[in-house]
Amino acid sequence: MLELRPNCECCDADLPPDSKDAFICTFECTFCRHCSKQVLQLICPNCSGNLVPRPIRPASALQRYPASTGRILKPSGCQNHTR
Repeated sequence: MLELRPNCECCDADLPPDSKDAFICTFECTFCRHCSKQVLQLICPNCSGNLVPRPIRPASALQRYPASTGRILKPSGCQNHTR
């Protein structure tokens, strides 16, 4: 089950479980739409995998399977990311 992390690892933007702006890689590294497309060119800076839109968990399932509250942030952001 996906963690549904609450923020972008680059800019720390909030990404609630129902956000259509959240992108993830296969390791669930999580980024906002802007950072994913404009900064990272849809490539994860951690694993070099592709970034895809994160699925939205139905609100009814969030009660039983809540989203993660643990924030992950790259100390230097992703501005220095090179492919």
